[in-house]
Amino acid sequence: MDFYHNLSEAVGHGNILRNELMADHTTFRIGGPADYFVIPENGESLGRGIALCRSAGIPYFITGNGSNLLVGDGGYRGVIFNICRTMDEVIYEEEGSRLLVTAGAGMMLAKLAREVSEKGYVGFEYATGIPGTLGGAVTMNAGAYGGEISDAILWAEVMDETGRILRLDKEELKLSYRHSVMMEEDYIVLKAAFCFDRGDRNSIMEKVGQLSRTRREKQPLEYPSAGSTFKRPEGYFAGKLIQDCGLKGYRVGDAMVSEKHSGFVVNAGHATASDVVALIQHVQQTVKEQFHVVIEPEIRMLGDF
Repeated sequence: MDFYHNLSEAVGHGNILRNELMADHTTFRIGGPADYFVIPENGESLGRGIALCRSAGIPYFITGNGSNLLVGDGGYRGVIFNICRTMDEVIYEEEGSRLLVTAGAGMMLAKLAREVSEKGYVGFEYATGIPGTLGGAVTMNAGAYGGEISDAILWAEVMDETGRILRLDKEELKLSYRHSVMMEEDYIVLKAAFCFDRGDRNSIMEKVGQLSRTRREKQPLEYPSAGSTFKRPEGYFAGKLIQDCGLKGYRVGDAMVSEKHSGFVVNAGHATASDVVALIQHVQQTVKEQFHVVIEPEIRMLGDF
């Protein structure tokens, strides 16, 4: 049998699309076709698919909501495993004044954070506007407005490149600014557990509403983007440096430095991945020349550019 039929057997028939445009699966709305786009039913299905790719020497990549991803115009030669439509189970356990939460990697982070907040538990308000999945959020230790995943995580269940499943405690996850052990060891997050303390529900929901208003006012949510484009350089703010370089509104094709927040590169129409890369490189070079500061992209780049 050919690879397609073997993959179908591994992950389940009806879960595979061929030559699927990644522009339809990223928040940037950019990206050429992936050879295979797979929606695994569960962690076991994902493991079987990955094992097949490894034995056949076929590249693979796991995506969630595609909210921190720029895929090249040439697409991706290999298999994309997309988990944001499955692997989204969640278990809530109340123990006295604490809430224990165990959720699958495909769970949307914003939805999970809102549910925790609505139950009257404090500490997840910051995440109610982050658009990615839990798996991606744990992998990059996602954060906003002074909070981040490392604040309340207890452990994560991950799969290594051989298909072995490991449970890593918080210390073993090596969570730091936009970094984790997953990036070092090529682990795949399957699920994670958190603990939150009870708080005043009215105050919590007021904070959620305040953060939501702040995002609408300060972030270019009206345009497709991959979120904040650059990491925060130590001692500086990337958006401030870019703005001070006079680059607010600067364009390459339809890729544009947001006029609302200079830390975001947005798709102002029909931007290509090449447009975005050229714009990022121009911004990096300009900031380095004017302020002698190196800013690095926060978004992940994948595929053929």
